[in-house]
Amino acid sequence: MSAIVTRGLRCTYGERRALDDLSLTVEAQEIVGLLGPNGSGKTTLFRVLTTLLAPTAGSASVLGHDTVAEPMAVRRAIGVVFQAPSLDRKLTVAENLLYQGRLYGLRGRALRARVQELPGEVGLQDRAGERTEKLSGGLKRRVELAKGLLHRPQVLLLDEPSGALDPGARRDLWRYLQRVREESGVTPFVTTHLMEEAERCDRIAILDRGRLVAFDTPDALKSRIGGEVLRITPTDPDGSRGLCAAIAERFDVQPTDIAGEVRLERHDGAAFLPALFEAFPGRIAAATVARPSLEDVFIGLTGHRFREGAEG
Repeated sequence: MSAIVTRGLRCTYGERRALDDLSLTVEAQEIVGLLGPNGSGKTTLFRVLTTLLAPTAGSASVLGHDTVAEPMAVRRAIGVVFQAPSLDRKLTVAENLLYQGRLYGLRGRALRARVQELPGEVGLQDRAGERTEKLSGGLKRRVELAKGLLHRPQVLLLDEPSGALDPGARRDLWRYLQRVREESGVTPFVTTHLMEEAERCDRIAILDRGRLVAFDTPDALKSRIGGEVLRITPTDPDGSRGLCAAIAERFDVQPTDIAGEVRLERHDGAAFLPALFEAFPGRIAAATVARPSLEDVFIGLTGHRFREGAEG
């Protein structure tokens, strides 16, 4: 059974469509990243999957349970790590877990055993009796994870789980997600706006302004780009459009003007640079060539930079 399925999902807020005909399937035990800028619809989808929001049209299900018709079954099947902190800072790690367990109906010996074993699983074995207000940001995030996993869910939903973490804590988080998937059969579904975080996923669903524009592995997505990517900065800050047209006419290529920078895909990017500078002396301030990134994939699919998606 697939872990998550959406079919023709649409959510509207007045005139605005936060989700527009979204259909995707997440298989069991794969780590899927939902990648998109702020305003792309990630949080709206997260709210639908956690039964906090009923869609305007279409459907969503978790492990075969419809989020609208069977919300209690969905809630029993999922663990949730919200973007905003959900810890009681004045309680200890163990007390936070006890409180979470009681909310899920756990009692007695089973709950005590789970509270004793879980801190060790997330690297908090020496911190169970410590107040969470004294923990670092990375350790607090581990407590959040422990809360989400306390009742042994089959699907773990994480909304921007590492946005406030330093690189070391972020690596620790992702190592733990890999381990949970392998050892417990959990399916992590992660919303993110961080490209390097999305690279760690088995597959990436790219959202832009409520629409699903791609859903594939990181390598398959990057293979869509033709060879290497050139980024050309004109000497005149307002001259990118003219330079873009001139390059297209001179070399019979299809560059694009992206926010004042000329972008071009070439199989021979490095070899092409000398000819480019020779053809337009004094008009190019700088040029770089690099292998395709997920940012390049996003630009190719949407026609704008990742950060501009939020502004749009």
